[in-house]
Amino acid sequence: MSFGKKLLSFVIVVTVLVVAYIYISRPTALVAEVTSGRAIKAVPGSVVVQAEFEMELKSEVAGRVVKSDLDPGKTVHAGDVLCQLDTGDLELDIERITNEYETAKKRIAVGSSIALELANAQDDLKNYEQLFRSGNFPESELVKKRRGVQQIEQKYALEKVNNAQLLEGFENDLRVKRRQLEKMTITAPFDGKVSMVYARPGDLIGGNAPIAILISTSRTVEAKISEENFADLKVGQAASVRFLPYGAWLYDATLVKILPTADPVTQRYIVHLEVKIDHEKLVPGITGEVTIVVGERDAKAKIPRRALFGNYVYVVEDGRVHLRNVETGYVDMISVEILKGLSPGQQVVIDQLDRFREGDRVRPVLVERGDKK
Repeated sequence: MSFGKKLLSFVIVVTVLVVAYIYISRPTALVAEVTSGRAIKAVPGSVVVQAEFEMELKSEVAGRVVKSDLDPGKTVHAGDVLCQLDTGDLELDIERITNEYETAKKRIAVGSSIALELANAQDDLKNYEQLFRSGNFPESELVKKRRGVQQIEQKYALEKVNNAQLLEGFENDLRVKRRQLEKMTITAPFDGKVSMVYARPGDLIGGNAPIAILISTSRTVEAKISEENFADLKVGQAASVRFLPYGAWLYDATLVKILPTADPVTQRYIVHLEVKIDHEKLVPGITGEVTIVVGERDAKAKIPRRALFGNYVYVVEDGRVHLRNVETGYVDMISVEILKGLSPGQQVVIDQLDRFREGDRVRPVLVERGDKK
């Protein structure tokens, strides 16, 4: 091979290597293709998971805690016995009242001395009336006898009223004491979890004192929507929810309730969502974001939402970055409809947008669109 041919081959190899080096040394730009498809108009909002309700578990009566199955984090079911107060003194009181009640019933069953007095007075009155009719007893004395019988009748009637009141009093006292006895066994009013415990075995607590905090196992996913986006909301609309602890994963949801008033502080409206997610993941207090679908249509151009900054995108053409002004349409959590400024097949930068400027040379790396959940 002649020297000239060798030199030419060497120049070609060096040129190829230089071009390759220049291309490889360019910064990488992750890009996505502009596509057509279904555009979704979605209303954004913030979400927070709330326990449907929580309750301070209280004792209606005072007493000393002798047993407790309360422990933070423990799951309880409606009707479970959670705490027992000392019932010793109350049981003695119930025993005393029961004995007095039985004694009073026995005494009343023996009979009334007033009843005997009345029977005798009534028999005497009959005799006096016969004597009066025969003319052997003065009318004025008969009137006195009749008044005497009436007085005994009234006394007997009053005794029966007092006896009935006495028995009713004992019965009422027993009902009250037994009701107090029931209240000294404190049970779970609903299915839930123990959040905090205030009283332990041995503690002396007052009436209406808090013993623990229970959180219901049922959950409410609460979303807050701005006033300008509230008008399009309807029960039954589909939504997508992303919870911060679970990364970028999207969960399907449905709007199930729209509260009629706005938060007075933030002026944001509150709606409730039913989310298709493992119930155990709905931990009270976790937050996230939601998009509620309020409209759909066919779009000529769509891009990932992360490619958009303001009303601009970076388009990569012939290895260079170009700043492009666009007009947007429907927006959801992951994509944006482009009405003007882009065409299907073009490539837009979707990552680290702050690294690039108009005219920069880049090495585009095409990534798959992330529209799917």
